[in-house]
Amino acid sequence: MYEAFYGLREKPFSILPDPDLIYWCENHRFAFAMLEFGVMNSAGFTVITGEIGCGKTTLVRYLLSKLDQHVTACLISNTPRAHDGLLPWILMSLNLPFEGTHPALFKHLQRFLHDQAAKDQRTILIIDEAQNLGSEALEELRMLSNINTDKQQFLQIILVGQPQLKELLAAPQLLQFAQRISSDFHLRPLNPDEVTEYIDFRLKAVGAEHNLFSKGACKIIGETSHGIPRTVNIICDTALVYGFAAGLSSIDEATVKAVIQNKAEFGVLPFGMGHADASL
Repeated sequence: MYEAFYGLREKPFSILPDPDLIYWCENHRFAFAMLEFGVMNSAGFTVITGEIGCGKTTLVRYLLSKLDQHVTACLISNTPRAHDGLLPWILMSLNLPFEGTHPALFKHLQRFLHDQAAKDQRTILIIDEAQNLGSEALEELRMLSNINTDKQQFLQIILVGQPQLKELLAAPQLLQFAQRISSDFHLRPLNPDEVTEYIDFRLKAVGAEHNLFSKGACKIIGETSHGIPRTVNIICDTALVYGFAAGLSSIDEATVKAVIQNKAEFGVLPFGMGHADASL
């Protein structure tokens, strides 16, 4: 809609995970380093947590794009209901038959993992939105990890989720599980300077020849979004639509304020106004 008007090859602020548009601030570099460390060092369990919209899924997608041919990775994005059990979902994500009794399915998974190891192929299970797993499901994962031995790591497991996942793993009944976590990191929101750099980076990555958002506009976006990249994307994308409609060559504070005010009054998911309230 506004891409041609602003000289952009594509939309810079899509809310869909895009590994090609990762802004590598220090926190994201550390988070990916821990993911990579877990993979390269055959960690039994790796845990990455962070607020909604902080970029966890984008980092996972980037990791998947970087894995070599000797790694078989399966991703469960929709956490199954507690009574369904995890094992059928794991088998389904590996494109294996997933119907039958639990002992039969476990034997099937065990045979697959052993066959993979015999071919020098590592297997990694990634569960996104893992905060929705209950203690029973996490205990099932711990039991599945018993397939591994002291000499051979047949299955690596990466859990990615919101901060509630950390609280869940801190429960006394999950102490045995927590003790098996070799690599973990909490992804924090962007600070105000990083928000400005993030906006400029995303715009330049799709062909912008100059900064389309003023410093004042970026400051307001940072305050209102609380540094959550997905919220930054929503505000910036809408601001570019407003700017296009008004024929503006760049996005100023007034345009961003209008976006935030309209979202606050009429949006389905109003933004917390934070420090931006007084300036509106």
